[in-house]
Amino acid sequence: MTTDPLLLAGEVDDATARLLRTVDSLDAAAVAAPSLLPGWTRGHVLAHLARNADGFVNLLTSARTGEQLPMYASPTARAADIEAGAARSPEAHLDDLRRSAQRFAEAVAAVPAQAWSATVETRRGPWPAAMLVWGRLREIEVHHVDLAAGYRPADWPPAFAGHLLHEVAGGLAERADAPAMVLRYDGSRHELAIGERTNAPLVTGPPAELAAWLIGRSSGDGLTVTPDGALPTPPEWI
Repeated sequence: MTTDPLLLAGEVDDATARLLRTVDSLDAAAVAAPSLLPGWTRGHVLAHLARNADGFVNLLTSARTGEQLPMYASPTARAADIEAGAARSPEAHLDDLRRSAQRFAEAVAAVPAQAWSATVETRRGPWPAAMLVWGRLREIEVHHVDLAAGYRPADWPPAFAGHLLHEVAGGLAERADAPAMVLRYDGSRHELAIGERTNAPLVTGPPAELAAWLIGRSSGDGLTVTPDGALPTPPEWI
């Protein structure tokens, strides 16, 4: 998958449309039910997704204007906004998601070509502005799964799943707490090594399932380990 922000904007639109269809199917009881994220209802996930879009708007504005704007006012404000929005009606969530998605799309369209080379300050540190659209796409696709409302990693577009897998595996390869392993796509000789390859287990499966397992969205039950044995335990995805 390309990381070109203008080309990825269409992928964000498609992912948003899928998310909105899911949200449109939820009633009040479903919104109040637990998500896959500990301590969060589906309403918390939906409120986070809307406020995340606005956070990315802040970063896009920062890239466009040169003004150093934070993604969120503060960690406390971020948490408070999510909590305040979680218990809203399904209709209010749907409207908020639509409006915040439109603000994000308008902010992307407003960024001039030269501004994509800027560096912006995310809540986890500096990030290239050119990666912001990918960041929003990743948020939508992963948290759509977190809703536990019928959308699964297997539903991710193949290009997204492959890119996510490479990104996560690359990050783990730089972490001292990651167990050694070699990842291989089903039906492919392409491999991604994490840690020392010697005696490392080979974990095989579809890219979406490999990625979902590495980020804690799957138990990995559908993956194969060679030699036969237990799956390694990936560290928490950050």
